[in-house]
Amino acid sequence: MSNDLLPIGRFARLCRLSVKQLRHYDDLGLLAPAWVDPSSGYRYYRPEQARDALMVGMLRELDVPLPAVARVLAGQGAAALRDARDRLEADVARRRRALRLLDRVLAEGLPETEVSVAEEPARRVRVAREAATPTTIAAATGACVARLLQAAEGPPSLVGLFPLDMADEFEVRVALESASGEDVLPGGAFAQALHTGPYEEIALTVHGVLAWFGDHGHAPAGPVREVYLNDPGSTPPEHLETRVLIRLEDVR
Repeated sequence: MSNDLLPIGRFARLCRLSVKQLRHYDDLGLLAPAWVDPSSGYRYYRPEQARDALMVGMLRELDVPLPAVARVLAGQGAAALRDARDRLEADVARRRRALRLLDRVLAEGLPETEVSVAEEPARRVRVAREAATPTTIAAATGACVARLLQAAEGPPSLVGLFPLDMADEFEVRVALESASGEDVLPGGAFAQALHTGPYEEIALTVHGVLAWFGDHGHAPAGPVREVYLNDPGSTPPEHLETRVLIRLEDVR
């Protein structure tokens, strides 16, 4: 064992990390000790490893995920940090939308949603799909819409399709009504309500429709449908109109 090696406790204090963190980073292959005592399993580090350890600690304080930290240590810092920044910016935008929604609820209370029952015909559609998480729904939906608009014949009739139960990961679908479409949106009886306002506030109307199901003793069947009635490129967000539909599972 070299005399310049630092035991894990001293190295942890030097790098402002805990011994537990250093062990975890070693287990992940992120920051391996310079030497491990074969008899005791005790870890030792070289003083020059402190720079990498301090970098790991700083990036973790900034919520940079461990895979991105590993890329930084591997010399791919610029790309990894840009990706981490983009994710952080998207998260901040999502939280700002949530804050605006909360401010609205605080100011106005939960909105009263006017719900009616409508019979919807089956529709032939083209469907675009994207994997999503609760924080990437908007981006996934936008990607689907962009692909469908390239194939639209005339003014597009778009329907967003979202699962009733939001898991950690799920599929977002957007359907474009088309006579030549290979998929079919089933018809049936639907509870429906009109949402007027920004897309990020549609959740309030969806919750209102689901509350109607509870009040009337019906069972909802996914997916939630959002029928976009005007063009967000030429319509102010507060004037956007979206039909929200959820099928009545117990009504045929």
